[in-house]
Amino acid sequence: MIDRKELFDDVSKVVVKIGTSSINNESGELNHQLMENMAAQVASLHRQGKKVILVSSGAIGIGIDMLDFDKRPREIPVRQACAAVGQGVLMQEWSKAFAKHNLKVAQILLTYESFSNRLTYLNLRNSISTLLSYGVIPIINENDSTCVNEIEATFGDNDKLSAMVASKMEADLLVILSDIDGLYDKNPKRNDEAKLLSVVEEVTPEIESYGGSPTSMKGVGGMRTKIEAAKICNMAGSYMLIASSDVENVIVRIISGEELGTLFLANQEVHKNRIRWILLSKSNGSIEVDEGAKKAILNSMSLLPSGITNINGEFDRGDIVEIKCDGDVFAKGITDYTSVEIDKIKGKHTNEIADLLGYKNYDHAIKKENIGLC
Repeated sequence: MIDRKELFDDVSKVVVKIGTSSINNESGELNHQLMENMAAQVASLHRQGKKVILVSSGAIGIGIDMLDFDKRPREIPVRQACAAVGQGVLMQEWSKAFAKHNLKVAQILLTYESFSNRLTYLNLRNSISTLLSYGVIPIINENDSTCVNEIEATFGDNDKLSAMVASKMEADLLVILSDIDGLYDKNPKRNDEAKLLSVVEEVTPEIESYGGSPTSMKGVGGMRTKIEAAKICNMAGSYMLIASSDVENVIVRIISGEELGTLFLANQEVHKNRIRWILLSKSNGSIEVDEGAKKAILNSMSLLPSGITNINGEFDRGDIVEIKCDGDVFAKGITDYTSVEIDKIKGKHTNEIADLLGYKNYDHAIKKENIGLC
């Protein structure tokens, strides 16, 4: 049996994600009582010397309420407008809640691209680390008003965003708070015999099947995206726990080791930082390889042009690409040639590169140090 108290004794950095269904009430207005309770709990952890990063949904819901819409708009520009209107109010209310505990907050708005460009990611990491060192509570949300993808489709009500933050900041624990107690083996809203899972050691296909369709109609994340978040945390070596925001002092009680919600265990064989960044970043295309090249990559060797059979998409040198064999993605890496160049040298031996391109940068298309296995 897992002793959570012992497990969480050394937890020093925590990411807490609060979902739309928790921070907005049925009418879309802010749940001020919840925000004040959360601020009090974070302040309590702060006094214990723990560093806390908050990932907060709710901006669109606030904007919908402020702009007097009868229902959640479907048009992307309108929802972006709602996010722009609501985000300022959301931060203002968080600032008020934390000010009661003499804590300052900082707003950080992110898109998926924030994690894909390594320089941007490193600057982000340094910025958050500096805020934490000054005792400031970073409050993170997706930059809905400027994102180029469909709003909430990229991060799923911030579930994936919170996992990415936990991974990049090397947090010990991610706590996802929602309107449900944790992961059940069946939908508890439809099945009285549904059982709450206390611990998930590994995200298997069976566990993934428990995600089903979204469990909450108010939020957009549902359980499926929370399970995806758990997979990211597992890869990063972070524990993840899903619990209900309705539980009194839920964060403090979780950290103290109480058996609340569903705990997803961390993978102790953590990928190195650079490889983790490669695996979690957005891909700009894909390279298809033969079985020989796949075997070589799995044996920690570089990808040579001779093993490449096809390319998909357009990418530059230094971009991250998926590596496929028979249609399945088994690795990702940073390419040392552009898509145009690889198209010319695919299937060729390294001694032919200079003749085909008129120059040769490398013998390999992707070097082994820049390849991560999925």
